[in-house]
Amino acid sequence: MNGTITDVPGIKVGHFSDYKALTGCTVVVAEEGAVGGVDVRGSSPGTRETDLLRPTNTVQKIHAVMLTGGSAYGLDAAGGVMQYLEEKKIGFATGSNLVPIVPAAVIYDLDIVEPGIRPDKKMGYMAARNSSDCKVEQGSVGAGTGATVGKICGMDWAMKSGIGSYSLDLGSGVIIGAISVVNALGDIYEQGRIIAGARKQDGGFLNTYEYIKAHISDAQSSGKNTTLTVVAINASLSKEEANKMAQVAHDGYARAIKPVHTIYDGDCIFTMSTGDIKFDVLTLCEAAAEVTEKAIINAVKSAEGVMGLPSYTELTKEG
Repeated sequence: MNGTITDVPGIKVGHFSDYKALTGCTVVVAEEGAVGGVDVRGSSPGTRETDLLRPTNTVQKIHAVMLTGGSAYGLDAAGGVMQYLEEKKIGFATGSNLVPIVPAAVIYDLDIVEPGIRPDKKMGYMAARNSSDCKVEQGSVGAGTGATVGKICGMDWAMKSGIGSYSLDLGSGVIIGAISVVNALGDIYEQGRIIAGARKQDGGFLNTYEYIKAHISDAQSSGKNTTLTVVAINASLSKEEANKMAQVAHDGYARAIKPVHTIYDGDCIFTMSTGDIKFDVLTLCEAAAEVTEKAIINAVKSAEGVMGLPSYTELTKEG
């Protein structure tokens, strides 16, 4: 066990990071296919291929999920993952052709540096080519390269965030893991205490929820925030169960982010079932919420400060 989502058999993760443009993408690959589900709760989502994950639709398995920066521009990166998988002859059979199924979702990271460079097909291909079942690199990498949190008063008082992962061994051979890129409007909590978020000018945390109650929300926060997660499991799930697990996994968001699922966030959770082990679905759903919560916390704790945006580690050292 390496403590990240690649503990789940059949799952690989690859990053591509552009440290000059401060953006990037992360792909979660299931070369043998995975039963997929999705639940979108934020009101400002940027997504691709989510409709096919509905239980009533035909395609039963997906081959990767792309999490990317670049706002809606970044959805182009999924094409590079498709190219990589097609070269490996992986995809949904349509007669004489194979079509890799790659749902995707984006975060908005265009405000840190000049927004001219965004994840594209080439970056997506490189992320897929970099995929492996090794321990996932966490922090300011991949889709988390330009991630930030606590933006209710603008970027000058926000904090650097990133991408994090976590896994659990549930026994009976069942492993569950999550990977989250955290770009939330709200603050990040651990055990009821803010550990990252909007900062006050005189030091300490503003407390975004209390600020919203006392002030009209800052218009510059509009549509620029999102937390994205993939939860993977090697237990057997139907599409209905995979979608239910995605729903319950949002409890992890509610534990770690406040406020969450706002009109300015595009929060989304994907699920991937790679195995055939029968296991109690109630337990799986509750574990999905736990690994999601822990992945979010790891994302902010692993981040590195940049462009005047401090990280959790830097503020902890200062304190």
